Amino acid sequence: MDLVCIVCPFSCKMKVKKVGNQIIVAGNKCPRGKQYAIDELTHPVRTVTTLVKTGKGVVSVKTDKPVQKDKINEVLKAVENIYVKKAEFGEILAHNVAGTDANIVVTGW
Repeated sequence: MDLVCIVCPFSCKMKVKKVGNQIIVAGNKCPRGKQYAIDELTHPVRTVTTLVKTGKGVVSVKTDKPVQKDKINEVLKAVENIYVKKAEFGEILAHNVAGTDANIVVTGW
């Protein structure tokens, strides 16, 4: 698997492969890149950002912690049905969204 690290400004181009139970990472310039590659191969997660409808248009929101990559569509589907008249920065609009243990938090207004 070819991967570009997003952890630091180096943007290392890495090659990652699994050999038996061992994960081999090549091309990283720091330990954070190696860990990022291992995590991407074994348990990829993302912070989900999107918009929620309000009485004044839309407001930006995000998950307060990364969610499993294979749960992103479920999170987006759940957020699609949220409507609030008014939202405050930092307000939690949904708890444990899509069973991920992440909350949907207002990030703008």
